[in-house]
Formats: sequence, C-alpha cells, structure tokens
Amino acid sequence: MATLKRIWLALNPQEAAAWQALLTTAGLAADRQVDYTVGIFEGETLLATGSLSGNIIKEVAVTPATQHENLLAQVIQALLDRLDDDGVTHSFVYTKPTTVKFFLSLGFKQLAATDAVVLLERGYPNLTDYVASLEKQRRPEKPAAAIVMNANPITRGHAYLIEAAAKTNPVVYVFVLSAERSLFTADERLALVRKVAVRWPNVVVLPTNDYMVSNTTFPSYFLKERADADVAAVQARLDAALFKQAIAPVLGIIRRYVGEEPLSPVTAIYNRELAATFGSAIELIVVPRLMIDGDVVSATRVRAAMAQQDWKTVQQLVYPEVYQEIKERSTHGN
Repeated sequence: MATLKRIWLALNPQEAAAWQALLTTAGLAADRQVDYTVGIFEGETLLATGSLSGNIIKEVAVTPATQHENLLAQVIQALLDRLDDDGVTHSFVYTKPTTVKFFLSLGFKQLAATDAVVLLERGYPNLTDYVASLEKQRRPEKPAAAIVMNANPITRGHAYLIEAAAKTNPVVYVFVLSAERSLFTADERLALVRKVAVRWPNVVVLPTNDYMVSNTTFPSYFLKERADADVAAVQARLDAALFKQAIAPVLGIIRRYVGEEPLSPVTAIYNRELAATFGSAIELIVVPRLMIDGDVVSATRVRAAMAQQDWKTVQQLVYPEVYQEIKERSTHGN
C-alpha cells in the first residue's frame, strides 16, 4: 500500500538518494533549494515526490511505471494543503511541459515556458495585477530599454549603467529586485535607486515583484558561488523567457542593458541565457563595468567596506545621497 509522508532531505540520506534518483529519471535537476518535501512510498520505493520553496511548488516527479495511478494529484494536493495551513493564498509551480494541462485543470495559469520547464501561478495578486501596475507607469516614448538590478546598494557602477541606457533611449525602465534576500531591504533599495535616477528624466524606476530575478524565477541568483551551474542555467532561461513573453511587450522594451560580469559566475550565466533567449526580439547590450583606481565598482565592495567601517571607500563608490543614507543606517545600527 502506498503511503504519503514528509521527506527530510537533510536528515535521511537514504530517502534523499531515492529522491534525487527519481528526479534524475524524470529529467529534472535535483535542486535542494526547498523547505518542504513529500513523497509517496510503497515500502522503501519512492513512487512520487514534490517540494515547496516558500510558495513555490517544484521538483515534482512520478515514476513512469506508476503515472497512471494519479499519484501526481496526491502530491500536489498535499503541497497545496501545506500552503493553506500556512495561510498562503498565492503559489507558483515549476513543471515539465508534459504536465502543464494537469496544473491548468487545478486553476494554475501559465506564466512562461522554455523547452525544459514551465512556470505557472495560482491565486492573487498575480501577473495580471503586476502587468496592470506596469501599464500605469508606461511612458509614450518609443522604443524603450530596460535594466534589472538588485542595487544592494546602488553604486556609481549601477548609475554608470543607467546613464549609458538613458543617453541612447527615449525611455529606460529600471527594475529593482523585490526579493528580501539582501543586506538592504527591497524598500530601501528601491528608494535609493529612485534618489539616484532623478538625474535622468527619461528613467522610470519600478519594483520587480515576483516576476524578475526573484525567489520564484531565479533563486540561484542569490546563492552566487554556492549555486549549481546547471540549475542556475535552467532558472535563468525561464526568467529570461518570462521577461521576453510577458514584461517587455507591455512596456515596448526592445533593449536590455546588463553590466559585463567578470566576478560572478551565476550572473555571467544569466547574461548568457538572456542573450540566447532574447534572440533578435530584444537586443542585449553588455556595458563594460565602471572602474575606479583599477578596480571594478561593485555593491559587494561597498558592503565589505561598510563591514570594515571603511567610509572613505564607501564614499568613493557611491553617490553622496546614497552615502548619507548608508552612514545614517550604520549609525542607527539597522
């Protein structure tokens, strides 16, 4: 008799190995960036599995021999029940193209797809709401360019990238990551970028919500050197597809600017996948990184200098209004 139970990946090596083997058989990368995993077992044999990472359903697989037994429905219902117990009303799912119809039947809506994976969502607020908010901010000037940045915090290097786009495009939409996985909060980062961006009247600063370089679309971005390269590539491809298919058309974006990436392998993977996914639909423009005294200007350097209370270096790497905010933040111990 088949039994559904929780799988503790970090505590049960045997079940973790079975989980990884099932995902591999299903053609999925075993992504351990998950909080909660369930499996259906017959004896010690794992027949089906699924996981949650926050409000994201992922790593869903069923053994080929038992797919007709409706085990997928049991796994998904167990995960949805867990979200309901936690009071979560908005969820996402990663799945293979072959199972999209099943999730559509549960009320999920497709957001973006690649050859390998499809992202869907269920509940509110959703992509339709986010797109409506973007439409309210749309400028009539055409064509438009875009930049997506974490800005943790915004540096002179970020400003250099914005200026490069602003000089050659009628309007530039700068998206600031909404994910709360940085030293500075999403609200702080958004506010600081807006303070700097007032220098260019054709720049509009917007949040990304869940739909660009987020915990949903590209969680590997936040792991940097700890990220699995293959997993990062799959996620980056999906993130790029969502931007191309759902975001860019709303704002008339035909160019996307990124900084050249000599330091972060994950960001380099992202830039590569952006170019491959965009093709001729969106021009990807790679701008050489700003250098000061022979070193690349980066938010990583700013954070390191803050930790060492090296305020001279911080002041060198950021604009005065940003420096003032950072110094006040440090003074108040936030």
